[in-house]
Amino acid sequence: MRSILVTVLLVMVVIGIYIDVVGGNTGTRRQVSDSGARINVSIERINP
Repeated sequence: MRSILVTVLLVMVVIGIYIDVVGGNTGTRRQVSDSGARINVSIERINP
């Protein structure tokens, strides 16, 4: 019973850390999206 509780708590902690790192206004997903938008603008400015 104790091992199940420890496992469940560990999974909850991992999910919480993942949500904090990836989600939110300063998360990885937002940073990748912003970087992609800046790169897109830079590529559009290239005049062949």
